[in-house]
Amino acid sequence: MADVLSILRQYNINKKKIIEKDDQVLFGEFSWPKDAKTNYVIYGTGRDGVTPKEYYTLDSMLFLLKNVQLNHSLYVRRAAAENIPVVRRPDRRDLLAYLNGETATSASIDKSAPLDIALQRPVQLKRPGDDIHTDPAKKVHIDKEFRLGKEKLAAKLEARREDALVSIDNIRSLSDTMSVEKIAAIKAKRKAKKRTSVKPDEDDLGATNLEQRSFIDAEVDVTRDIMSRERLWKTRTSVLRSNGKVFSDNIFAILQSVKLQEEGKSTSSSTHSSSTHHQPQQTPSQQARRPANPAQQYNRYDQERFKTKDDTSGFDIDTMKTYHGMTLKSVTEGVAKKTPAPDPRPRPEIVAKPHTPQKRVSRTPIIIVPAGTTSMVTLYNVKDLLQDLRFVTTEDKKAKGAKKENEVLIQRRKEDGSTVPYRVIDTINKLTPQDWDRVVAVFVQGPAWQFKGWPWVLPDGSPVDIFARIKAFHMKYDELPLDKNIANWNVQVMDINRSRRHNDRAVLLKFWNSLEKYMVKNKGHLRF
Repeated sequence: MADVLSILRQYNINKKKIIEKDDQVLFGEFSWPKDAKTNYVIYGTGRDGVTPKEYYTLDSMLFLLKNVQLNHSLYVRRAAAENIPVVRRPDRRDLLAYLNGETATSASIDKSAPLDIALQRPVQLKRPGDDIHTDPAKKVHIDKEFRLGKEKLAAKLEARREDALVSIDNIRSLSDTMSVEKIAAIKAKRKAKKRTSVKPDEDDLGATNLEQRSFIDAEVDVTRDIMSRERLWKTRTSVLRSNGKVFSDNIFAILQSVKLQEEGKSTSSSTHSSSTHHQPQQTPSQQARRPANPAQQYNRYDQERFKTKDDTSGFDIDTMKTYHGMTLKSVTEGVAKKTPAPDPRPRPEIVAKPHTPQKRVSRTPIIIVPAGTTSMVTLYNVKDLLQDLRFVTTEDKKAKGAKKENEVLIQRRKEDGSTVPYRVIDTINKLTPQDWDRVVAVFVQGPAWQFKGWPWVLPDGSPVDIFARIKAFHMKYDELPLDKNIANWNVQVMDINRSRRHNDRAVLLKFWNSLEKYMVKNKGHLRF
């Protein structure tokens, strides 16, 4: 159904007659109250996102169309005298252009605004006899047919009424024809049938119920589509649940084999070759270095020599019990063990070689700052700068009792919420060649002596090659001049204002973006 603003525009363009009757405005077979709100937003409302939007009413627009020839001040006085809302001056030209058909739409029309529903007026059908142009002879004939049809209808209604009276007289009480038990059984059967099969007739539902049913059907289709796209959410707990697997067979087989061994009902078993592990052969020189009677060492695969209490240091240890000499298959199938025959050949002893674990290579990036306290970036304030994105001078940190650490570990917070560690140092004495490969940035103070002892320094002491391998930054106050060395070197300058701390975040985010672009291109093996 069209909104009232569109109907008003259509009637105004086509010069159709708009009828005002009491508090209603009639547009053909539809009508709206005069105070019905349109979807045209009043100028100055709802623009800040806090105050609600307000809309012009239908009577305010009709009053504007009636008095469009008046100037705005006179129009406002007349509207105030008749207590009608005024169309504001900024909206006047745009609204008239839309209502007169000069523009197809307007920016002030809110398509999401709630619309007032129109009331539909009953249309009166004319009978042929009411037409003044009808022939008098035809009019008499039509009136005669109409009267005869009316008499026939009255006769049918009277006949039905008599039949109904007869049938009512013939009705007898249900208790006279059926027993109480049978009536109760019929009632119970009727109630059970109602719970499962009762469906109201569409004629009794009405238009509202039909709309609700179509809405529910649409919701069912949408819900079915959503459920078809669902995926099972897996967590650590749900993954560990072995649904569909039964471990009882293996466990019961192990318990059964242990029970058979305890009762002495063992049958045959397969021998295990774990006691005959291949031992490395020793050269004659190694055998010569061995003592004549070496001290016996513990060997988990050489338990056959512990056969007496003397061999077990006085303890009653039976090493031939449990699962010694059995395979996993024999244990799960319930087959008992069988002690293998001892090997008469001498068994060489196992020489355990010490295992030295390899040192894990770190992937944490390293940033170097100047060691001098006159620099704007030191180990005192580097955490506030690079982690909290806020500039604090070294003097302020010292005044608050901050102590200098050998190195600082900062956490870089990324846009997705994750953090990446960065190691910050101010001395290079303990850096290994592998550590130099992890150095990604350096804060330059200005003098060339800052890079004394660094690799890649030219014979004349110039650090130009260092800046080709490591990203360099220089921080200064924006009102101070730039150092001559910094201007000649490949160094990115970061200007900080002395008093405006709200600008620090933008400058330091620019630093992180530049550093991460450099690491993507040159230090892709590191973690960032």
